[in-house]
Amino acid sequence: MKKLLLLLLFPFLTQAQIKIRGKITDTKGEALAFANVSLLDTYDGATSAEDGTFSFETTEKGSFKLQASIIGYHTLVKAIELGASDIAVDFALKETINQLNAVVVSAGVFEASDSKRMVMLKPLDIVTTAGGNADITSVMQLLPGSSRVGEQEGLFVRGGSAQETKTVIDGMIVQNPFFSSTPDVPQRGRFEPFMFKGTAFSTGGYSAQYGQALSSVLLLSTQDQLGTNTSTTASLNLAGAGVSHTHKGWITGSVYYTNIAPLLALVKNRFDFETVPQGIGTSLTINKNLQRNSTFKLYGTWSDNTSAMNLPSYDPQEGTYRFANRNKNLFTNASYKYVFKDETWVMNSGLSYSNNRDNLDIRDYNADRTDERTQARVVFTKLFGDSNANSFNFGGESHYISVGNRYNEYNFGFNDSYSALFAETEMYFTPKLAVRPGLRYEYTSVLGESNLAPRLSLAYKAGQFSQFSFAGGRFYQNPEKEYLYTNRNLTFEQADHLILNYQVIKNKRTFRTEAFYKKYDRLVKEETGSFDPDPYRFPTGKTSNTGNGYARGFDVFFRDEKAIKNGDLWITYSFLDTRRDFKNYPKQLMPSFAARHNMSLVTKKFFTEIGTNVGVTYSFASGRPVYAPADDFSTREMTKPYQTVSIMASKIKQTRNSFLVFYFLVDNLLGRDNIFGYRYSPDGSERYAVKSPMKTSVFFGMSWTFGKLNGRSKEADLNF
Repeated sequence: MKKLLLLLLFPFLTQAQIKIRGKITDTKGEALAFANVSLLDTYDGATSAEDGTFSFETTEKGSFKLQASIIGYHTLVKAIELGASDIAVDFALKETINQLNAVVVSAGVFEASDSKRMVMLKPLDIVTTAGGNADITSVMQLLPGSSRVGEQEGLFVRGGSAQETKTVIDGMIVQNPFFSSTPDVPQRGRFEPFMFKGTAFSTGGYSAQYGQALSSVLLLSTQDQLGTNTSTTASLNLAGAGVSHTHKGWITGSVYYTNIAPLLALVKNRFDFETVPQGIGTSLTINKNLQRNSTFKLYGTWSDNTSAMNLPSYDPQEGTYRFANRNKNLFTNASYKYVFKDETWVMNSGLSYSNNRDNLDIRDYNADRTDERTQARVVFTKLFGDSNANSFNFGGESHYISVGNRYNEYNFGFNDSYSALFAETEMYFTPKLAVRPGLRYEYTSVLGESNLAPRLSLAYKAGQFSQFSFAGGRFYQNPEKEYLYTNRNLTFEQADHLILNYQVIKNKRTFRTEAFYKKYDRLVKEETGSFDPDPYRFPTGKTSNTGNGYARGFDVFFRDEKAIKNGDLWITYSFLDTRRDFKNYPKQLMPSFAARHNMSLVTKKFFTEIGTNVGVTYSFASGRPVYAPADDFSTREMTKPYQTVSIMASKIKQTRNSFLVFYFLVDNLLGRDNIFGYRYSPDGSERYAVKSPMKTSVFFGMSWTFGKLNGRSKEADLNF
């Protein structure tokens, strides 16, 4: 909730004085609707209407660059001079490939900020979504294909566990994308939405460039250099305070302090804290255009957090047990992009390092969780064909991973050298058909094995605004580390995906439906003799790769950005039929983290005249299966359905060189007592319900940004 919330109301930051108007057409003079027009290095811009016309107002003066862009056409930039009078600027955009601008290979993906795909979610979408709490993963749980699991962090996609989804920043896997786990208490993600240009959430059938994820990947691409402005932001809310400073648009440093004591004092909760969660942290971001054809990005963050609480226990003498943690986390990610002179070859490279340490005190026993990852990656892209519309990508990556877990006298750990090579090409065979085949090779030293994973996607343009897409392939993943601690003879777990997609995008409305089938094989199976439903148990039985399962169903997504003036509406629904025989399950069962039906309704309204944004979200999930110790599984108990209503509102107060943002959020407004599952006594005779830490949560705060918010320097114009 730091600096990102001060950007909630970008649409309200202009006070009109000069009008810029014009028309967007193609080279044949045909009007282009919904093209983006922006005044570079400012927050000002517009979208063209159905007849191609656009207009917007700005307070800027001087020399600027006006940019027009739309998917399927080359971006065009024109120099303009802003004075005291209105100006008119027309654009004629050249198609990147003849009549193929609507054909995209995207089955299984909700994408954003990818120039070859339709934009679905932007950072502003994330921070203005009620119930998402400005957290990337929480908002992804409102999209079709994802289940709302309220007792632990992570993305649970189409019947897959949280371990089956990987988070990737600029092509690099993030080892610890969430704050450290506490039993039955979900944790936020570590990264702010406005760090990224957009979010690509794959629900399956993803690119051969990525691996080690049986279900999905969450792809995040960091921002490019944003102008030349210098500004400072200070924030204060119920969970802490922070300050951030950006110098000349390319380097940003921040420091923050967190302490949820004010929140706990205001909101009734189920916590029994000995030490209220608190911590300090700092980050550094560099986005630098080194020269016209190369860019360098660096993101680094360090945090130190501590907490201690008493959790429920069936120990007859105590009734609770102590769980304390001091977490130290370091993450750095650097990337370098170089475009060769002929602009048909592009190199993207990256290097990252992460180090996470949990010093635990569990029932007065000292314990530690440690993990470390170093990785390097390089990808070359060759553009060819008509207007360079076709592409060929190839590259490789290398990882060194070290993990460990110590509890009392037990000490487990291993090192793994993991490497991969991949190649993928996207080709347009006809004006209506695009195909993307790919192949990925992986080797991991901890298993001493390699694999070869084929991938295939294709798209067919059914009409001017619609298309069919298909995706399929094989995906591998190492077994969870708890199994590898005790058995190094295991092999890769495996999933095969088949996905069929249909979508229509027209007149600021998107309709998308997708059917899928996922077959699991070689899942880790544990022989224990009796079933134990405790999700935090350590494996004790003999393990092998004899598990299997399936997931099948369909998703529906509808988004309307036109019906509500200055508003937005999403409706999502997912149907899931899944069973799997894995871990210590006695047979194929519906996993305890899966729900058959998931639905969300998201609405937003921007009141530009008074600088206010309001959002409401309703979420529903059908009951999840409940399994008890020594269960005979002849009948299946289900939790009651999950339902919640959330609201958010924000208000902005702007002056010439500063603005204040006040925000207010309420989660589970109606106070429904949602139950996510049960924890049992060892003999199964007693149990308690796992619920949200707060029945109804309230959160509010403010941010103040001051400095040069808009405009540009003469030096910026000279370096453009």
